[in-house]
Amino acid sequence: GMRIKESLNTIKAISKRELAAYFGSAVAYVFIVIFLLLIGFFTFYLSNWFEAGQADLRGFFQWHPWGFLFLIPAVAMRLWAEERRLGTIELGLTLPVSPWEVILGKFIAAWLFITIAIALTFPMIFTVSYLGDPDLGAIICGYVGSILMAGAFLSVGSMTSSLTRSQVISFIIAVVTCLFFI
Repeated sequence: GMRIKESLNTIKAISKRELAAYFGSAVAYVFIVIFLLLIGFFTFYLSNWFEAGQADLRGFFQWHPWGFLFLIPAVAMRLWAEERRLGTIELGLTLPVSPWEVILGKFIAAWLFITIAIALTFPMIFTVSYLGDPDLGAIICGYVGSILMAGAFLSVGSMTSSLTRSQVISFIIAVVTCLFFI
């Protein structure tokens, strides 16, 4: 029981540190703004959302995988490649924490970060609610599915990041792999 509690505390500490590192850099804000702009552009211009005359978010969610295709590998590519390049991975792995705690901690931080980006699309819900009477159950399911898909793409990106020192190579392999899943 104690060991699990210690592990959870360790994972929580690593996640907090990683999440703080994301928001400590301008990259995080650029990522979120690009994601929101892309999703908005895809939804309103490419889906002919207003012309469809339907108050639902189908046209919004159908673009999520394509937005994730580039943005999630961009978040994931620095997860491990950066640490290997800087040589801080050895330091991290010699501390009294097990590798799976570090992996889970980093994964949770990145997933939370992406979830925040997805959550910031919430004005869409008000927009469709104002225009019509949408099925909120379908919208909630759409968001849950979107967050889970982001987690799946992130795990692919984490793997490619761990395989190479180069962030660019990690990014490209992750994009190609995720493209197969779409």
